[in-house]
Amino acid sequence: MATCEVCGNDYWMAFEVHTVSGDTHTFDSFECAIHKMAPICEHCQIKIVGHGVEVSGRFFCSGHCARAVEGARGAEIRDTVGARPA
Repeated sequence: MATCEVCGNDYWMAFEVHTVSGDTHTFDSFECAIHKMAPICEHCQIKIVGHGVEVSGRFFCSGHCARAVEGARGAEIRDTVGARPA
């Protein structure tokens, strides 16, 4: 069994997350993994669980937040691409 580094639960179905920097983290749930690893939106401060956007090396949960903070560079960001369904 392995122990979750967030909640301390010793769980037989714990899993590891390996980062590009070579670090390894052990969690017992996706909830704990998100709590520890998800980036935080620099505008509204929520955990970014979905795709999010990156502008000038800063992370945002949406194009709306990027536009609110990043001026001209943020103005280029859109949450969706393509034609709107009729």
